[in-house]
Amino acid sequence: MGRVDSNRNRSNVCTLEIAAIHSHDALSKNKSILIRKHLKRLKKVDGGVRLVGGRDEYEGKFWMDDVFCDGTEEELADCRFDGWGKNDCKDSEAAGVICLDPAQTSSIPNEAKADTKRLSIGATRKIRLRGGRVATEGRVEVQTKGGRWDVICAEGWSLREALVVCKTLSLGKLFNVYSEKMIQFSGDILGYAADAIQTKFFGGKLSKTSLAGVRCFSNETSFATCTYQVSLTGKCSEEEVAAVSCTQSLSDLVIGQFCLNPHCSSQFYINSADHEELTRSAYLQDQTMFFLQCAMEENCAASSAYQIQKENEAWHLETRRLLRFTARILNAGTADFRPLIPKHLWEWHMCHMHYHSMEVFATFDIFDAKGARVAEGHKASFCLEDNQCLPGVEPKYACANYGDQGITVNCSDIYKHTVDCQWVDISDLDPGNYKIKIAVNPECKIAEMDYRNNAALCDFIYTPAFGTVTNCALELP
Repeated sequence: MGRVDSNRNRSNVCTLEIAAIHSHDALSKNKSILIRKHLKRLKKVDGGVRLVGGRDEYEGKFWMDDVFCDGTEEELADCRFDGWGKNDCKDSEAAGVICLDPAQTSSIPNEAKADTKRLSIGATRKIRLRGGRVATEGRVEVQTKGGRWDVICAEGWSLREALVVCKTLSLGKLFNVYSEKMIQFSGDILGYAADAIQTKFFGGKLSKTSLAGVRCFSNETSFATCTYQVSLTGKCSEEEVAAVSCTQSLSDLVIGQFCLNPHCSSQFYINSADHEELTRSAYLQDQTMFFLQCAMEENCAASSAYQIQKENEAWHLETRRLLRFTARILNAGTADFRPLIPKHLWEWHMCHMHYHSMEVFATFDIFDAKGARVAEGHKASFCLEDNQCLPGVEPKYACANYGDQGITVNCSDIYKHTVDCQWVDISDLDPGNYKIKIAVNPECKIAEMDYRNNAALCDFIYTPAFGTVTNCALELP
């Protein structure tokens, strides 16, 4: 791991995003407590530590991915994860931790507050693409107040930011609000982001005024409303610059909706009786752990279930309470939705007798009135296939016999409430009023036309006798 000081470390654990910029995991406190205990026993070995400055990309093998800890483990290796060396991590996803000295006060110094200050990029800063092999790709340049063009630091650059860049340049082409020297291309618009690239391939050199820590949520209509971290301006620790590749054809997953237009796109789907499929199918089930063994292998149960499994010899007779529901995922885009992992790298799961084509296809989370996550359901992709298509659309993908996986345009992949892991373990939840969020492609690792329809946030009313899911609305994952 890279080390800056005794309290600041980076571990090669991909999805344990303790110090990640975009992390909003309410349960990460348990993981940080555990890592702190683990770091106390680490010893520095010559050649085994690399200074990273807290933001460098990790150069090495990822050993742990999809890590689940409850904070009671003695070592990080005691947590549940996919298996040693099994991952779909990118270099920029190496997890880092900052351990606080118990003697330190909990108040945040003014200097630290200033370091996190963010400002909007601003409408006066024009953007353009340069250095690409074709007109729809290249490094992203931002015009400064003095008229000079600057590249953007690539740290943290993702599909969310790239999507906004492509949309902004599309508007610039249509309405001619950007520089007359803007790139020319065949076609009406640049479209959407096919890839967010961190590279030196397209040229460009970072300067003292290069923006860093740029962040978009993907729902912005203009790159001008995205923000950057003021204290990082001109202080990029890498040489890579932010670049994009745009395309006019992409998939677009929509959860719990039906498309009625023969040429369906994100503008032409309607709500089916307020997410009728999701609300109508939700119910509670008490299930013994004997029937949840396959699901527990995929980390679908709550942490307390694994504690019972460790401590109780008769654990298989214990009962868990599950909130089950059906989820329908429509591809309302203009291109098929395909897994990120190549077919030859899909992992065979013996217990469920299927191949995993995505590490995380969907997540189910329950939040209390304060917004704290109180229950979670992790769902690895069973398989991606066409279960139901509009009239005239031929299903293309099927999981049987090691078939190709994906979701065809205007087809839906339906995960019925009877499917294993199609639930949230609420055994530790007290009766009350909650919010439940169902998100598909939650990590935004696969490019889409729009991420604003990838999640449904609903009211969840839980009583000792029943559970009701109502009032669903689409939002960002």
